[in-house]
Amino acid sequence: MNTKRFTILHSNDMHGDFLAEVKQGEGKLIGGLSLLSGYINKVRKEEENALYVISGDMLQGSIIDTEFKGISTIEIMNYLAPDVATLGNHEFDYGLPHLLFLEKMANFPIVNANLYIKKYHKRLMKPYTILNKAGFDILFIGIITDDVIDSLKRDEIGSFVSLEDASDEVGRITNAYKNEDIDLTILLTHIGFDADKKLAKMLKPDWGVDIIIGGHSHTILEKPEIINGILIAQAGVGTDQIGRFDVVVDDDTNSVIDYRWQLVPIDSSIAEKDGELEKFINSFKDVVDRKYSTIVSKFARKLTHPSRKVETELGNLFADIFKERADVDVAITGSGSIRLKEMGPIVTLGDLIAVFPFNDSLTKFKIKGKNLKKIFSNFMSNENRMKDGECYQINHEVKAIYNETKNMLESVTINNKEVQDEGEYTISLQGYHVDNCFKNLNITYEELSRLEQPKLITTSVRDVVEEYLRNHQNMSSNIEGRLIYIK
Repeated sequence: MNTKRFTILHSNDMHGDFLAEVKQGEGKLIGGLSLLSGYINKVRKEEENALYVISGDMLQGSIIDTEFKGISTIEIMNYLAPDVATLGNHEFDYGLPHLLFLEKMANFPIVNANLYIKKYHKRLMKPYTILNKAGFDILFIGIITDDVIDSLKRDEIGSFVSLEDASDEVGRITNAYKNEDIDLTILLTHIGFDADKKLAKMLKPDWGVDIIIGGHSHTILEKPEIINGILIAQAGVGTDQIGRFDVVVDDDTNSVIDYRWQLVPIDSSIAEKDGELEKFINSFKDVVDRKYSTIVSKFARKLTHPSRKVETELGNLFADIFKERADVDVAITGSGSIRLKEMGPIVTLGDLIAVFPFNDSLTKFKIKGKNLKKIFSNFMSNENRMKDGECYQINHEVKAIYNETKNMLESVTINNKEVQDEGEYTISLQGYHVDNCFKNLNITYEELSRLEQPKLITTSVRDVVEEYLRNHQNMSSNIEGRLIYIK
């Protein structure tokens, strides 16, 4: 029996989490890329056959990433030197042409097998890579699905794929290499933990997939799930932890015969900072600090956004601002566009961009009341909230009540008046939600634009928010019962 032991470190959804923080009450640094790099360097020295992989969403989530449109992130990732990475949905945030530029910048392979330019039946990215380690060949395949690449619609790329399509692609690639001595096959996915489990059930054992390392759902695990003989793992979100597989692979059977997995907390007790990387990150931070340290506004108190699935203080504030700017009955504001859990009381320009990084448009529509109810029924539904669908915040004048037991919308009122099916109401939507209106809101663009021509209010909602905050000091925002869920 010819066996080898491999150590596979894995991250996902790092979201530009570059800087370490002090753990409250302990005075201990946690997370940040310099500590993460220190741990990776330590493992690479200790373990003869170590690999480091990333399962998507390296980009977005920090002011440094936003300012440099991901260029800073890829340069920093080059310093970390992952062996391979795959795409997440936020790799598309700066547009497809810019993503292709970033991919050329990367000194490591970025793989994706199932994004096609359908007109030419050509894959968009390199579908897989084979790494030889200690004489063993390890096949990495990248997977993403239509549920997490909605931003591609703006580039009019007809490349949306289902889990079934993803499974077929895995089969196509593994079948093509059956005659090669592939000792270990790993899928790097960015589709969410539940979808990873569904995908594992679809894969044929003959295809030889051993491990799925995923991302997107920010799932924290105590141990890997095993479906269809395939190990499935994920490492939460950010850089406060890293996943670690220690696996023994049999060259004769091309299979994992033993493994240990752990979620390793990244703090100053486990690794020393990588000082050179910290200097490199600070070179970007210094530029950002000089540019974005100006104070935009001061709130009466700190405002929070603890969960995107419920009404929040920050969500209410943004929805009220958009309502006023668009002059609509209902401002439907994406909860996911608010990226941090709190802001204030002092709000710098950097704080604002970190909390609200997406510089999107805002469009005004007029629709029938029955369609407005259909929108609320969709995003407030048990199914949407349980499957991690798109959730929304709404403005002060609106109150919606949803019965979770009956799984139905009970009422929507505007200024205490019940919305009438045949009544006409104005709403505003951010550009991303216009582009994906049917999937996320259960309403077609034709239905949105049937009563009158849509009106573009602004090409930059972030400019709207900044101007509003500069001209309104000492603001507050409260939870008012705008979105009510009856158990």
